[in-house]
Amino acid sequence: MEFTIPAEKKTRVIINTDAKNEVDDQYAIVHTVLSSSFDLHGIIPAHFGDQKSKTSLQDSYDETMLLLNLMRLDGKFRVENGAAAAMPDEETPIDSPGARLIIEEAMKDDSRPLHVAFFGPLTDMASALLIEPRIAEKDIKVIWIGGGEWPSGGREYNLSNDIHSANVIFKSNLEVWQIPRNVYRTMPVGYAELIEKVYPQGKIGKYLVEQLIKFNNQSVSRPSEYRLLGDSPAVGVILYADCGKWTWKPAPVFDENMKYVHSGKYRPIKVYESIDSRFILEDLFAKLAQFCRNYGN
Repeated sequence: MEFTIPAEKKTRVIINTDAKNEVDDQYAIVHTVLSSSFDLHGIIPAHFGDQKSKTSLQDSYDETMLLLNLMRLDGKFRVENGAAAAMPDEETPIDSPGARLIIEEAMKDDSRPLHVAFFGPLTDMASALLIEPRIAEKDIKVIWIGGGEWPSGGREYNLSNDIHSANVIFKSNLEVWQIPRNVYRTMPVGYAELIEKVYPQGKIGKYLVEQLIKFNNQSVSRPSEYRLLGDSPAVGVILYADCGKWTWKPAPVFDENMKYVHSGKYRPIKVYESIDSRFILEDLFAKLAQFCRNYGN
């Protein structure tokens, strides 16, 4: 059985991905691409600092294009590079095609909210806002996988790659949905399940599983037969905003140690306290199976 969703009821989406940072972005990208309810306006490859790679932006771009190629979707979606590095301070944006894509879509005359999901740093959202402040008046929902556990915070990888940009966004009037570290780490999936449900699904399924196991073997010192798909909650909450427990809290800012500073003077943001991992994973598994069956990938 196939189903259709009226164009006017589709969710406007842009995703921003540090795709080659680890192995979980790949699953979130594929899930986004396969979600029929999404009107995907573009994918923005993002930097992930220079500690793991001196060419992190290019690495993210290459990985994004590889995934689309494996799915035989080359040219179907707009792909625009984001900034190559973090913002130097909270006043200086880094102009990029990715930031311009966000501005372009945000300024369109469209009654539907624009969801912009960030699987890495917030560099391109903050830059877009500083370049065109009027987007703060638009109906934009910024979904961010990042920040430490409330209320104290602390070191967290996505935040560490651009603290300035996070402060720009948290001080702004944009609607933010934050999925902090303690929540996005509740997305484990085992090798056995991946081999049974993902690996058989064509070239893309084979690649998703093989690159995950290879990464674990090279990067994890302890015995392991699982991986956290920590970026996938961003897709889940766009599909279903109540895909977990959340509360509105006054936005904090971040100090140099990535601790939260709670002044109470900024507008509330939606902070997720839990996530429905099974809804997200089973939705991905089913969509991969349908895609492979329908298109013989």
